[in-house]
Amino acid sequence: MAVDSGTRRESARSKRSHILSTAIEKFGQVGYEQTKWASVADEVGIGQTALYHYFESKAHCLLTIMRLELADSAERFVTATENQDDPEQALRAAVAAALAGTPTDALQRRILQSHMDLLVAPRQSEKEEAERLRSRELVQEIEQNWAGLVSRGMDAGVFVDGDPRMLGQLILGMIVSIWRWYRPKGDLSLADITETISTAVVRMLVK
Repeated sequence: MAVDSGTRRESARSKRSHILSTAIEKFGQVGYEQTKWASVADEVGIGQTALYHYFESKAHCLLTIMRLELADSAERFVTATENQDDPEQALRAAVAAALAGTPTDALQRRILQSHMDLLVAPRQSEKEEAERLRSRELVQEIEQNWAGLVSRGMDAGVFVDGDPRMLGQLILGMIVSIWRWYRPKGDLSLADITETISTAVVRMLVK
């Protein structure tokens, strides 16, 4: 993963990448509302005015961080499941991929889950709106991916019958809730959490 995967698809040497990684750290640890935009500029080593060359607002930066995480989530799912013929193994691989990551990944995912409400209403800024709309498309793609996996398991006779979309969203709900309370230095490791979630999901779906 490039630049702690918080700035995926961004050049590791670019100033924009540095701004994003700094914003992830501050938004994730201090909070978006509590982070002063000028403090990001100070940490990066540029003037506040120079920030606007890369992001027209703090909200634009936040929405970009959210979009990048959603894009990475969709990509991780596909990579983990594309060569898995057995539905149960594909399910376990998808859960493991969803929960794998660095402490910076955890911060970025916490930011995403804490600000999903931003994706509901249109933004006045053209750039913010472009990030919002792309993020909404990615949310739909992720939900469809999980529903498709569940449906495949049902068709194979491996998973219990039910509504694939609802069951996929239930699984996603369990996974994303982790980022609201998980702390890298806490008592539970991601490996422990992954095992617990995987076991729960398999018990819920596998006949």
